[in-house]
Amino acid sequence: MPQGQPVAVPNDGLTTRARRNAPLLAVHTGPGKGKSTAAFGMALRAWNQGFDVAVFQFVKSAKWKVGEETAFRELGALHEASGVGGPVEWHKMGSGWSWSRKQGDEIDHAAAAADGWAEIARRLAEERHDFYVLDEFTYPLKWGWVDVAEVVAALANRPGRQHVVITGRDAPPALLDAADLVTEMTKIKHPMDAGRKGQRGIEW
Repeated sequence: MPQGQPVAVPNDGLTTRARRNAPLLAVHTGPGKGKSTAAFGMALRAWNQGFDVAVFQFVKSAKWKVGEETAFRELGALHEASGVGGPVEWHKMGSGWSWSRKQGDEIDHAAAAADGWAEIARRLAEERHDFYVLDEFTYPLKWGWVDVAEVVAALANRPGRQHVVITGRDAPPALLDAADLVTEMTKIKHPMDAGRKGQRGIEW
């Protein structure tokens, strides 16, 4: 795609503008590092355009500190104070689901994941946000905590112009088929292979 030109222009009756403004479903999968990082980079661009951004982190504990979370919360505060960028919400599975009354660490992980997806589905139907990051969402799908067919149907039929980015290894084939953009991160080398643990400023 030299200079951003598509390889072929589909005969779909749409104008170039209409195709450019179509809502995007992206999936970042594969064993390599950088899936979430790339998704948060897209979210940063969305925030800069004034989009309403919502991040939902599956699998990660509500207690874990994620560097991007701090940055995006500050960006959300900046928007509230000055109108720059767009609003930001950040939710983490379990007690981090702000709408859930369940508290503590003893919550069932499968139930928490299902609760998170149910809330996301409601928000999609309401066109609540412009840009969604469903971080590590492939794992609840792989483990059977959330029904893949239900997710694909909700995403395919989402109204308006809501962009969705899903990250995680082993994305199910039905989700890949439904996506507009699929990127597979392939690991060539990783410091952990040489016995080096994650580093501050790199992994968190």
